[in-house]
Amino acid sequence: MAKKNVLKTLVTSAALALAISGVGPAAAAPVNVMEAPKLADLVGEFNFDSAARGTVIVELTEPSVVEAKQKGQKQTKANLGQARSKVKNDAAKAVKDLKVNREYDHVFSGFSAELPEEEIPALLAVPGVKAVYPDVTYTTTNVGEGKEVTAEEFSPAMFESAPFIGSDKAWDAGYTGEGVTVAVIDTGADYTHPDLEHAFGDYKGYDFVDNDQDPRETPPGDPRGASTNHGSHVSGTVAANGQIKGVAPEASLLAYRVLGPGGRGTTENVIAGIEKAVEDGADVMNLSLGNSLNDPDYATSIALDWAMAEGVVAVTSNGNSGPNNWTVGSPGTSRDAISVGATQLPYNVYNSVISTSDGVEYPSAKVMGFPSDEELVALNGQELEFVHVGMGAAADFAGKDLKGKIALISRGDFAFVDKAANAKAAGAVGAIIYNNVAGEHADVPGMAVPTIKTTLEDGQKLLAELAKGNNKVSFDIAFSKKVGETMAGFSSRGPVTNTWMVKPDVSAPGVNITSTVPTHNAANPHGYAAMQGTSMASPHVAGAAALVLQANPDWSVQDVKAALMNTAEDVIDPATGKSYAHNSQGAGSIRLPDALQTETLAAPGSHSFGTFLKTEGKQVEKQQFTVKNLSEKAKTYSFEVNMGEHSDAIKVSTSKNLKVNGGKSQQVNLNVQVDAGKLAAGYYEGSITINDGESAIDVPTILFVSEPDYPRAEYVGVAQLADGKFEIQGLFPGGAEKVELFVYTSNSAGAAGKFVGDIAAYENIPAGYTTFEWDGTVNGQKLAAGYYNIYAYATYKGQSDLAGANILIK
Repeated sequence: MAKKNVLKTLVTSAALALAISGVGPAAAAPVNVMEAPKLADLVGEFNFDSAARGTVIVELTEPSVVEAKQKGQKQTKANLGQARSKVKNDAAKAVKDLKVNREYDHVFSGFSAELPEEEIPALLAVPGVKAVYPDVTYTTTNVGEGKEVTAEEFSPAMFESAPFIGSDKAWDAGYTGEGVTVAVIDTGADYTHPDLEHAFGDYKGYDFVDNDQDPRETPPGDPRGASTNHGSHVSGTVAANGQIKGVAPEASLLAYRVLGPGGRGTTENVIAGIEKAVEDGADVMNLSLGNSLNDPDYATSIALDWAMAEGVVAVTSNGNSGPNNWTVGSPGTSRDAISVGATQLPYNVYNSVISTSDGVEYPSAKVMGFPSDEELVALNGQELEFVHVGMGAAADFAGKDLKGKIALISRGDFAFVDKAANAKAAGAVGAIIYNNVAGEHADVPGMAVPTIKTTLEDGQKLLAELAKGNNKVSFDIAFSKKVGETMAGFSSRGPVTNTWMVKPDVSAPGVNITSTVPTHNAANPHGYAAMQGTSMASPHVAGAAALVLQANPDWSVQDVKAALMNTAEDVIDPATGKSYAHNSQGAGSIRLPDALQTETLAAPGSHSFGTFLKTEGKQVEKQQFTVKNLSEKAKTYSFEVNMGEHSDAIKVSTSKNLKVNGGKSQQVNLNVQVDAGKLAAGYYEGSITINDGESAIDVPTILFVSEPDYPRAEYVGVAQLADGKFEIQGLFPGGAEKVELFVYTSNSAGAAGKFVGDIAAYENIPAGYTTFEWDGTVNGQKLAAGYYNIYAYATYKGQSDLAGANILIK
């Protein structure tokens, strides 16, 4: 178990020890009791009993160059370097076996360091240390590996998302991104790709994985992990100019490789990439990376916020853990950066019926996804053999003939798109994916083969048919309707814990996006691939920001953000006919022509009024925003606040009419009055409509009554230590009255996971991160080697939630 009272003990014990000599009646003179030194903040909880080495990010009290500048102070790198050296020297004396890795000074003041976890309390007491953060792992935010498009299949028309947001109209108006530099902080880039080479000069950027000036993608055969192509795909969406055109085809690019083999990296390199991009003069930066932690107070977020303050538009993906609320992950949780959700372009809906033998019906069968309408309807009129391939991993197809057949696959373990891609690679012409739990699973457009989904019950019927020798299936697929732009089911939703901010800020196309990739094939090295994820949505917004900056070079980063938010298109949920919630779509899907032509900016572009806890009477909170009149003539603005059916209990008052002269700005005050006693606990949203008599802007707003319903357990990570023991780290945003840890067998082999036993139960867990130590035994027995799922079930204020992680026990 972690020592939860270590920090309290360190703060109080010094004062107690110094006071001992003054205790008792014989004391002849008063004792000078020194005040215990103030400890640095600790973001995340560590196991102070563990000698295992880990990496942390250390923030200094001495401000960074940018922070000092923004606060009107003078700071030089030399001065900061001296202050940092003193802290490092003092830390080396106080901490056993400290190794400093990276050092930061421009948008973040501090360094990264390796040390035994048991030494972290000593580090917190070093003068000049402001905070210590965990070195969190970041990954690319795409769903699956994507599908490479062969030369025979490729068409420039595949890249239809840029015209959809109005990029072509911006190009016609003369805005192509020329003169604007976009930094892609990612897995590197194939800067030799014919569609990308125009965007890179002699200086390409920097590789923080291998520490050189050649930020190429990871090639195959790297012993550290798999090859990558993600950063090249992102770069193409921003600025490709060849067979396909990115959103800003004449923008310049810089690549910063912070994610290495397998598309993984850590905070220390991400911060270094952000710093370098700012120092290299980037105007816009894109970070299509993230983790699952809904926490705004990471070192990465601090670096992004100061990058924005320095005038660099920071754009980041919102994550792929949707569709539930609270699933946004860092750095999408940043206070100032533009976080982006993913939408799906308009598409056709088909009804489907599948048949095997007489009398067996599959009422849950629905079209899940398909590569093209033609390939989907081509299944009609055929009786095709179907073959069960378990989870649909590549190994599950070994020794099985799938050519011209249908792959029957169970949900579980890895992405749907990978299952479909494996089916296509094995020669299948279609797939049926059945659920592994009760209910219906999500639609996933752009699957590599036409794919039908069914419930677990109907999947078991198909398996029973196979057992009887009935291995033929036929399809009846018919066009139903056309659906407009929709939110992707995988796109993470907000709000952000602690700040309660609306996230994402905006949305953009992120499903089945075709862009540039390296093939890692020397004979034909440059290619194209279709990918999906908020990774693919974010560079649409980064490219859009480049065009807006070209058109308005004197705009601030907040002006750019406001223009994209204020003019975004409302996205309608076809299932309800109503707008998606603010925490699904943000302000909406970006539209470049409107952003370029707007005459009014309202910033910030969304509002959270926070939590209202007063159960009797009315609670009043105040906020403000700025209205900027971009036109040459005076405008009079009216404001209307609509909280829907709850407007009687939630009243927002503001200016009735506000006159703003041309080219000027004025501040608008908001008073929010909530009669919480008339409302059930929960999440409430509305909008502020700003009207100048000719056009209107809708600003999303949210608030909470009583304790927000954020997950009581948000994250679990498990590490096996050198001595065979384990560390289980959990994130409990509001703390927990009780946390139960238990083990299941993994379902990676295709079978359902089975309960193994309880690890332990703990009470009164503090808010934030808690690390538990586990000896690897359940019921006194050491677990055998293999894959297991470790779960944390947390309860707080009557709400319980589950989070888990998969681990290979060696």
